[in-house]
Amino acid sequence: MKKILLFSLVVLSFLSCKKDKKYDVIKSFCYWKTDTYFGQEEDSLAKQMNLKHMYVRFFDVDWNPYAEEAQPVATIGNIRITDSLKITPSIFITNDVLLNSSKPQLDVLSERMAIRIKKIIDKYQTEKASALAYKIADADYERQKGNAFQSRLSTDSIIIAEKPKFEKDIQELLFDCDWTESSKENYFYLLEKLKSKFSNYKIASTIRLWQYRYYEKAGVPPVDKGLLMCYNMTNPTEYKTKNSIGTSDELADYITHYKYPLELDIALPLFSWSVLFRGGEFKGVISDYQEFEKSPTIFKKTDDNKYTLQDDIQIGKFYARNGDEIKIEKISDDEIENMIEIITDKVKISNDTKVTFFSFDKKYINDYGVQNISKYYESF
Repeated sequence: MKKILLFSLVVLSFLSCKKDKKYDVIKSFCYWKTDTYFGQEEDSLAKQMNLKHMYVRFFDVDWNPYAEEAQPVATIGNIRITDSLKITPSIFITNDVLLNSSKPQLDVLSERMAIRIKKIIDKYQTEKASALAYKIADADYERQKGNAFQSRLSTDSIIIAEKPKFEKDIQELLFDCDWTESSKENYFYLLEKLKSKFSNYKIASTIRLWQYRYYEKAGVPPVDKGLLMCYNMTNPTEYKTKNSIGTSDELADYITHYKYPLELDIALPLFSWSVLFRGGEFKGVISDYQEFEKSPTIFKKTDDNKYTLQDDIQIGKFYARNGDEIKIEKISDDEIENMIEIITDKVKISNDTKVTFFSFDKKYINDYGVQNISKYYESF
């Protein structure tokens, strides 16, 4: 009896220590726009939050039914972000690509994807080296003032010398796909092909919550690491959905074990949207519409997060009608803390864990507040 009691106390002590222990996780954000340009405000926000890392969407891959092949879409243009940030290029692959492609087509696709990824990385590193080269050349020229033989350094030679130093800024690639049981074989095959073309990088894959809970059914991708996506838990088109972005109760229904075979990074929601319904039927998602509280004669508040239109109105690309309902979906501060508690109870966290928020947008960051976001990181 004494031995059993002693063992129980040891286990409880271990669990208590595990729960109380906090880690200096890698502070990260997702950036999901076609151009990545940090102005003064974005740069300041990144520094205030002491960000170390950014997932940057490079392009998407979708199935073209007319060409009967997978094709890249929405390729990123410029990548100009805070110099100190390491980035993980992220490529979204639709499930249709996997369901419709043959193995030979996936071979060709992996080659095309590799070429495109390397081209974007090369451009990014060249632009960073070029910006530094002009600073070095200008500073050197300034130092020579008063010298009769004042001359300017060749920026081309500086770029060649400095460019290799930026290779360490990218050490990982992320492939984002909501694969299914039917498509997992092709997805895992494509990942293997991509791994062989990027031997100097770690390869990561997104893990949806259902893929985490039912990993034996969904399969485990052949990668070095997973990014657990803790949002978009239900369908926004369903009228009765409480919050399609997610709730802590729903998260707890998925994170039921600690057996997932891959090391995991964590992605949490930091965004909001409004969903338009007409007669209980989904009409679309409205992003960043701020007029609800400003125009109470047009938008009648019927609940904490619901409004009913009192007139016909154009909202972005949507023509909304009198009587339409708008539901605002956002994760509260308390809910994010509850989610973090659920995650840390079941998922192994370390100082190497990237904790990322979707998505980096000054509107969302200012809505939640830098202080609150910093607190979320510290909760790990």
